[in-house]
Amino acid sequence: MFQTTRRRLALWYTIATAVLLLLFASGVYWYVRSTLIERIDDTLNHVVEVVQRSLILETGDSEPNPRLNVEASFRDDADSVEDDHIDLEWFDATGELVWSTFSAPLTVPLHANPNGETVRLVGEQLLRQVTQRVEVNHRLLGYLRVSHPWFEVTKPTRQLIRDLALGTTLMVAAVALIGWLLSGLAIAPIRDSYQRLKQFTADASHELRNPIAVIQTNVQVALSDPEPDIQEQQQQLKVIERLTRRLGRLVDDLLFLARQDGNLKTLRQEPLILEDLLHEVVEEQQAIAADKVVQFQIVAPEGNHGQVHVLGDRDQLTRLFTNLVSNAVQYTPSQGKILVTLQRLRHNPPQLQVQIQDSGIGIPSEALPYIFDRFYRVDPARSHPTHSPNGAHSSNSEKPNPPTGSGLGLAIAKVIADNHQGHIHIESQPNQGTTITVTLPGQPSH
Repeated sequence: MFQTTRRRLALWYTIATAVLLLLFASGVYWYVRSTLIERIDDTLNHVVEVVQRSLILETGDSEPNPRLNVEASFRDDADSVEDDHIDLEWFDATGELVWSTFSAPLTVPLHANPNGETVRLVGEQLLRQVTQRVEVNHRLLGYLRVSHPWFEVTKPTRQLIRDLALGTTLMVAAVALIGWLLSGLAIAPIRDSYQRLKQFTADASHELRNPIAVIQTNVQVALSDPEPDIQEQQQQLKVIERLTRRLGRLVDDLLFLARQDGNLKTLRQEPLILEDLLHEVVEEQQAIAADKVVQFQIVAPEGNHGQVHVLGDRDQLTRLFTNLVSNAVQYTPSQGKILVTLQRLRHNPPQLQVQIQDSGIGIPSEALPYIFDRFYRVDPARSHPTHSPNGAHSSNSEKPNPPTGSGLGLAIAKVIADNHQGHIHIESQPNQGTTITVTLPGQPSH
């Protein structure tokens, strides 16, 4: 499908460029040709003017009207025009040829419509000719015809046609190659987006299929029991309720990512005190993880409170740090420690850095490049760890709660960080803990 689209794009690009090149080449050809013709006509008209001014007229005793002295008038002009490939012919008032610079007089009669330009085939060559009436005192003396070889137009224009044809062909070939390369570059993001969409759809379908199947199974078991046990029914309803919440979270995550990908949701910008937001997130996670003995600690520089703000969307930033802290809680064993550090990196422009460091099981180095991919999971066939939906995993000793997420938490965190012109980075070593660093631009308070 993509190859066909690429070929069509390259073909249309080549056709459009070829049409433009042909129009340009045609314009160049007609411009050069008309310029050459105009140049020759100007030369011929100039020769006619010069010859007319050099005509020598004689008046006899018995002839009151002046008579043209042909030999005296054209003797010097014959040598001057020969170098320019221009030939002269003089016809009397009756149209009879009287004098000519041609070695062999032309058998071409006088043009029926003098005072005009024409192209004639004389023997084996074409001539551009200008015929001019010569009058004195409203009396016709004769006709002057000036000829110039037409090959000075045809020869350069033929060479121009060959050059333009060769140049246009080479340009069209180059444009076809460039069009093929450019269409490949243009369609590459579409191909990647299509592949990501296919993978995203397949992963989402897989994530939805499992809880739906479990819900369906529990409902069928409950309906098939003729004498239902109340406690067993309650247990099944708890499973259904838990899976329904999981489906709801998954749908919310998918909807959030879809809106972000399509730019359907506007980012709300408001100044926030990041330390207060982090305290709220940690308090919520402490309440959720009440059954785990995990020590939380927030470290912030003195004097930071109320002095440096973050400009951003409160809901999104809360979701960002909630995802990160909840991951740390989930994959940190009991008696572990989670340290949240807030510090300022620069004052002008202000920049804040938040580090969330846990003493959990860590992430293998080969999984780190893919940790922010949607639905990415560490290979479940690894020896002893239990992998998390976001790439984290636990050891056999003191396993944390089994993963119940959708595998979208870190992907959403990265999207939110990017929305706020921030950066998120993860460093981790197996069995030594994980450190997540979030850098955000700050805003001085007023």
